[in-house]
Amino acid sequence: MCGDRLPRGNGFTLFEVVVALAIAGLVLVGFFRAGSGGLLSVDTAAKVEEAVQRAQSHLAALGRDAALGVGDFTGDDGAGYRWTLRIRPLSARQSLGQDGVSPVTTTLFSVEVVISWPAHAGERSVALRTLRLGTGA
Repeated sequence: MCGDRLPRGNGFTLFEVVVALAIAGLVLVGFFRAGSGGLLSVDTAAKVEEAVQRAQSHLAALGRDAALGVGDFTGDDGAGYRWTLRIRPLSARQSLGQDGVSPVTTTLFSVEVVISWPAHAGERSVALRTLRLGTGA
């Protein structure tokens, strides 16, 4: 009984094991890419939400303490965010003031706030536009 051998159908060959490991590796790489892509999307969504809140804050503060001024204004908003404010007059209308004698000019302004920040694939930005009434030209 020296020549007893195991039958050939039992177990896996080395080639089959290597192919199975390669397929498992490709599946794991796919899962990793899907997971990291999802995390990147969540981070981007959080940054966009924060930028929108910052832009709304700038719009809410606009004209509260001083008259609207025409022009472009920029500044640093902290945490890597920068803001740009563009104010342009659209139309003006004169009417009498509360005293009924002196004229008052009311102007409709186009206001745009842009919040920008550095991202993984270049710079990203969010822009909010609105119209505001103010006095002055």
